[in-house]
Amino acid sequence: MQVGYCTDRGKNRERNEDAFLIMKKERIFLVADGVGGQNAGELASGAAVRLIGEHVQHFPPEDCADENEIRDYFLDCLERTNDAIFQIGGEAVRREGMATTAVLLYLRDGKAYVVNVGDSRAYLLREGRLHQLTEDHTFVNQMLKEGNITATEAEHHPGRHMITRALGGEERIQPDFFRLSVFEGDLLLLCTDGLYNELSEERMEALVGGETDMQALAELLVREANASGGGDNITAVCIRIDIGEEEV
Repeated sequence: MQVGYCTDRGKNRERNEDAFLIMKKERIFLVADGVGGQNAGELASGAAVRLIGEHVQHFPPEDCADENEIRDYFLDCLERTNDAIFQIGGEAVRREGMATTAVLLYLRDGKAYVVNVGDSRAYLLREGRLHQLTEDHTFVNQMLKEGNITATEAEHHPGRHMITRALGGEERIQPDFFRLSVFEGDLLLLCTDGLYNELSEERMEALVGGETDMQALAELLVREANASGGGDNITAVCIRIDIGEEEV
């Protein structure tokens, strides 16, 4: 398994409210994108990374006996994290509304487990094709699913950045959970919307499929997003499966 990562505040933001977590030994990877006034977004994403990391260290997921226990483990982990961030947000007026997206990847026994809240995404590149694994929890995506707008309209809708689910945003959350088999040569990408909002899926597919070094790829993706506008914070975490399925 080869891992690369890069984050940048972009061209139009005063600070970087993205955060990420790399736990290579535990095979856990996380990207978070904070929202909120003043420095509340930065506080929320940083808290998510810290709290999830501490939970994994104290209660290793390798103790889970099967896939159902893995699912329950990560849903509970995000629920506990949500409770903590929600409580922090209520402690001061300047933190009101603080929240963060989260997309988490866990690799085990030839399977990838993905949990997400918000609009940070997970992608899979397999045999040269890029596939979006997660579904955005946004107002515009909900309208698109309901058939109220077209895909073209969704791309330019003024409310496309409005998320409908986030850690800390409400007392209860509804994360999505996905599992899939992974094979040698697969590449997994976790990223914030600052990346995919600047680059078309075709461009991302070309970049991801054309680079074999994961650190170079993460830096390239961020550089290209900045070159395309850099309107938001940008984070990319890239993981390539270089070993046999049974050893992941």
